[in-house]
Amino acid sequence: QVQLVESGGGLVQAGGSLRLSCAASGRTFSNYAMGWFRQAPGKEREFRAAISWNGDSTYYADSVKGRFTISRDNAKNTVYLQMNSLKPEDTAVYYCATATSAYGTRRSSQYNYWGQGTQVTVSS
Repeated sequence: QVQLVESGGGLVQAGGSLRLSCAASGRTFSNYAMGWFRQAPGKEREFRAAISWNGDSTYYADSVKGRFTISRDNAKNTVYLQMNSLKPEDTAVYYCATATSAYGTRRSSQYNYWGQGTQVTVSS
């Protein structure tokens, strides 16, 4: 079993920054890719970023490239999403998730553990 708890969301002005954290329980955290997704009201859950089991590979949604950075610290069982140059359209609930493989995908169906989400609101 893996449990994930996100933190670090909040209200920020456009152009500002937030760093989201996702703390994981479980002894096999380092075996699996991790991802960050967002979901706005009335919208589907949408891929933002993913990182491979050892942090060597990362990939991003086009709309966050150059602004967001995903990282992980396996010794701390934690994955991060550094969000810079935030825009109002980034407003959503952000979720971290554990993939079913060492190199995750952009598909939400390929993640089997999810956190409770943390709200990110960006004002204009």
